[in-house]
Amino acid sequence: MAADPSVLIVIPARLASTRFPGKPLTPLRGPDGATKPLVQWSWEAALRAADVAQIVVATDAPAIARVVEDFGGRVVMTSPACRNGTERTAEALASIGLTPDLVINLQGDSPLIRRDDVLALIRAWRETGATVVTPYVTCDRATEERLVSDMRAGRIGGTTVVTDRTGRALYFSKNLIPYQRGSDVALKLHIGLYAYTPQALSRYTASEPTPLEQVEGLEQLRFLENGLQIQTVEIPDLPGGFWEVNNPEDTEMVERALRNAV
Repeated sequence: MAADPSVLIVIPARLASTRFPGKPLTPLRGPDGATKPLVQWSWEAALRAADVAQIVVATDAPAIARVVEDFGGRVVMTSPACRNGTERTAEALASIGLTPDLVINLQGDSPLIRRDDVLALIRAWRETGATVVTPYVTCDRATEERLVSDMRAGRIGGTTVVTDRTGRALYFSKNLIPYQRGSDVALKLHIGLYAYTPQALSRYTASEPTPLEQVEGLEQLRFLENGLQIQTVEIPDLPGGFWEVNNPEDTEMVERALRNAV
């Protein structure tokens, strides 16, 4: 392995979201008052690591492809049959003829990803030898309250993860796990950023969707249900909390975080 591994960042983006149709093209207002579509904010987040990775947007929607091309991004067209971002990432990799050491899926609703978050995944992959790596932040009280509020309102919001003592994921859920009201065990909010080896992606796409993956609506559970370990790595929280655009109600919070990041 070379000292500097070859890395490909793929930003999967689709229009047919059941919770938030058209989400990648949703305009978000930046610190200067100008608006950009969410997919462009995610592209610019990936550009923070452009010195260590090539970057592409993978989509099945011509409307998204046109927007990406207009702001100067690179697009790979993928099949509408892709059932989630991991399958779309794998198809994009297969279609562009690259053989990277590591593939990073930066989900298109995560514009708050920082360069150091990407580097943390690469470092964890090097240090642990894991074939799948993903980050989390430890929830503060405000973030936990937002998660509880989403649940009470019937919104499917953030994802929580529980790990063993070495940081390997035991389970991911749209519910709040572990059940710990009044406990000292902090919730871990999973962040939509994955690093995989090409071999792990091949194993993923060679298997069918699994029962827990389907009932939770969480693509990463297919790895766990098929016996493939996922290494987690803790990353620092943002001022005001780390959040993704899961629902329309999240846009204002993410816009505020974008302003605070300046």
